Amino acid sequence: MPAPRDLALLTSRLVLGGYLAAHGAQKLFGSFDGHGIEATSAGFDRLGLRPGGLFARVAGLSELGGGALVAVGAAEPVGPVVLAGTMAVASSTHFDNGPFSTKAGYELPLTNLATALALCVSGPGSISFDRVTGFRVPKSLRRVVVGGAVTSSAVSLAMVLRARRARRTTADAVEAEPEDHAGDRSDAGESPGDA
Repeated sequence: MPAPRDLALLTSRLVLGGYLAAHGAQKLFGSFDGHGIEATSAGFDRLGLRPGGLFARVAGLSELGGGALVAVGAAEPVGPVVLAGTMAVASSTHFDNGPFSTKAGYELPLTNLATALALCVSGPGSISFDRVTGFRVPKSLRRVVVGGAVTSSAVSLAMVLRARRARRTTADAVEAEPEDHAGDRSDAGESPGDA
């Protein structure tokens, strides 16, 4: 009989990996009522992740591939590391909406990020492809994967934050504009009721 810890890890892997693999398929292929790659690409462009087509494909493949690896417990820690990086970026894209999913906030991607990080530290448990087969990812490949995930996440986060700043600057300019026109009317000796 498997230990409770291994059953908990298996459940966590199946839920996180299964849902994120399906989410990647939604992005890439429109599966499970997803929007598909064209709509996803346009959405990524709007978020400031340009070119949107490239970033949409990277995110979709990260979720699909990383999710599948996590679900079966293969090539540890590649899957959880890839998912953690992807969820860090996803969390940032929802940040302006607040912490809860009811307002499209970052609750779900942040929860996914925390689960992926926990799996990075804990490993997949004994009920996994790696443990059953004795497969181990070479240390050099682990370093490349972790370095690549951190780098691509950092670049993506920087792009999202830069786009957010640009949107705020534009919004601030639009808000300031009516005040400027109101000032022009009062300087001309007109009140809003004179028109």
